[in-house]
Amino acid sequence: MTVLDRPPAQACWAANLSGDGAAAELSRCALRLAESQPGCLGVTAEDRVTYWDSVEAIAAWRARVELLARQRLGRGAETVSIQVSRRGVTA
Repeated sequence: MTVLDRPPAQACWAANLSGDGAAAELSRCALRLAESQPGCLGVTAEDRVTYWDSVEAIAAWRARVELLARQRLGRGAETVSIQVSRRGVTA
């Protein structure tokens, strides 16, 4: 997994994972899953943020994460949250 110290310098999309309890473990799995997804630029593991080159790449990854959440957590799958935002170029 490409672990980043800071967000990429290029403009990109960020997906922030959150969850407590069992969802926290699922978030760690989701971060590992991100590395195998096309379009993932890297991860800041301590913040549980993934960086992507497109919203389409996030959508494909998110679908896999949501399926994993339903399989592992059942009704608790709603406790996993993914917030997506656009990041501009940083100086």
